[in-house]
Amino acid sequence: MIVYEALRGEFTEDVFSNVIEQRILEAYQRQTGASTSQSEVESWKNSMQYMNNALQSAAIPADAGVAIEFTIPQSSKRIDFLLTGRDAQDRDTAVIVELKQWSEALPTGKDAVVATFLGGAVREVLHPSYQAWTYAALIGDFNEAAHDGRIRLQPCAYLHNMVADAALKDDFYAQHLERAPLFSRGDSQALQAFLRRHIRKGDRKRVLYRLEQGRLKPSKSLAEHLASLLQGNREFVLIDEQKQVYEQALSMAAAAQQGAKQVLIVEGGPGTGKSVVAINLLVALTGRELVAQYVTRNAAPRAVFQAKLAGTMRKTHITNLFKSSGSYVDAPADMIDVLIVDEAHRLNEKSGMYGNLGEHQVAEIIRAAKLSVFFVDDDQRVTMQDVGEKALLRSMAEREGASVQEMALTSQFRCNGSDGYLAWVNHVLGVRASANTTLGGLDYHFEVCDSPHALRERIVAHNAVNNRSRMVAGYCWDWKGKKDPSIRDVVMAEYGFAARWNLDKDGGLWIMQPDSVEEVGCIHTCQGLELDYVGVIIGPDLLVRGGQIVTDASQRSSQDRSIRGYKSWLKRDPQAARNAADRIIRNTYRTLLTRGMKGCYLFCTDPETNAYFRQAASGGMEPGALAMVAEDAVSYTTDGDGNTR
Repeated sequence: MIVYEALRGEFTEDVFSNVIEQRILEAYQRQTGASTSQSEVESWKNSMQYMNNALQSAAIPADAGVAIEFTIPQSSKRIDFLLTGRDAQDRDTAVIVELKQWSEALPTGKDAVVATFLGGAVREVLHPSYQAWTYAALIGDFNEAAHDGRIRLQPCAYLHNMVADAALKDDFYAQHLERAPLFSRGDSQALQAFLRRHIRKGDRKRVLYRLEQGRLKPSKSLAEHLASLLQGNREFVLIDEQKQVYEQALSMAAAAQQGAKQVLIVEGGPGTGKSVVAINLLVALTGRELVAQYVTRNAAPRAVFQAKLAGTMRKTHITNLFKSSGSYVDAPADMIDVLIVDEAHRLNEKSGMYGNLGEHQVAEIIRAAKLSVFFVDDDQRVTMQDVGEKALLRSMAEREGASVQEMALTSQFRCNGSDGYLAWVNHVLGVRASANTTLGGLDYHFEVCDSPHALRERIVAHNAVNNRSRMVAGYCWDWKGKKDPSIRDVVMAEYGFAARWNLDKDGGLWIMQPDSVEEVGCIHTCQGLELDYVGVIIGPDLLVRGGQIVTDASQRSSQDRSIRGYKSWLKRDPQAARNAADRIIRNTYRTLLTRGMKGCYLFCTDPETNAYFRQAASGGMEPGALAMVAEDAVSYTTDGDGNTR
């Protein structure tokens, strides 16, 4: 998506007419359905005046292309300013300009991180040159024309308000300055020369079109590139908050070696790169000869990662790198240098097959490690036993005497980078209110199917490309065929549809098996993993009545351990039990609906619910038909006679 695009001559006319910020704002509102802050509007006005001066002084052709707020494909990151044309050798070229309003900055001891006054305080942020370079690298990763050199990408940074730039140009940041030169207020002539060197001829926005509409390379899968990462190769560029979290963790690891126990809590929603940062940390810390382990409660990610590494290193080495969250029941204090806990919201209180070992997994992990890094998303807690919410992590860390830091990952790299899609899912499921009430204008394929057969056909067709599409469902059908592959578990007789749950023999590797596309997975076999396309079946545990989400935990299979203890809790405290079950059901479907990087197909067993999602996806919900937040949720339970109340 490009918010504003024009020929250089048209851009200059908008600046001269003092309407440039209004043109950008109108385009932004039209394309996103939302507005933005007055401070951002003022920054557009200010920065575009300076950019226009540079373009005119550099004699950039009037028919060169200009794009403002260019969204990088398959991410939610936006490039401030993009200039396109051809260089002296007649090569198609795009100049990426990262614009900053800063007037001063300070160096830090962290790679690519500087400090500046922002939001009322001095904060650590990424070096502008690093930002510009990573944006170019992202485009190169996903756009075939840029990747193979048919479009040359030239990143730079321009800080037009900054006079004293010595901190940003410190030798410590030399590597990033070489990749993307930085120009400050006194560098106007150098900036003009840079622009003139790379854009000699106009292209009438043809390069812009190729960057926005060009054929995309397949999205990178962490599992597919894991072995290469562990061998020290750069497979993923860490963007913005990802890089800041990575550097903060390395800094805290060094501090922890001096005897001060450290805990870093990193909050991030689906697709924000939690696992990518976690694995990159594992590689970097191991390279520094620190004992680091990657920890998850859910076995599926560990099983997939271990399978992908088979044959590349000894099995004992693999096992020592990837651990279950219950591995530290009897661990001595500070036995491990760093424990990296992915999907920390899935941590349990007790460990062991029967949930009767140890004191508390969170406390045990913190005690066992000099530094514990927890990646968490409270809205992905999907069982009654999940206790690793952010507030508990913080209180446990403080109880153990650890120094606690909290950070957040917000940039979206799943669902084609669409923050809007995730906001829409939160809204329609009533997880969190959002202004995103429709899917209009979002670069993500979402389709409500008329039948389970249609859903299966679409997933099978997509899976034929690269074995990265699967069907998943809420756990509303008994797993009768756990040991007998001939039994079809997920049966919808009214549609003549039957499919089996994933085979027990595949365990956490279900998502990798080529023939499993005909099977149905559940939250336990796909959480923490990603697909290209996901087909989601919403069962009778979540319904829509009168435009409101209602949940019924009694419609879950009695075999589902997610709601183990629900019935006894219901007798002790009915409202608390129903609220907890309601949140679990909503979180389960939120997680399932966000497994697909490119698209999601949905079918609901209840016709009214199916109609609700179709309406919500196409034209927004009917007036008054708003999904309710969990605290005020309507939830049902069923008595012994089968009566719903």
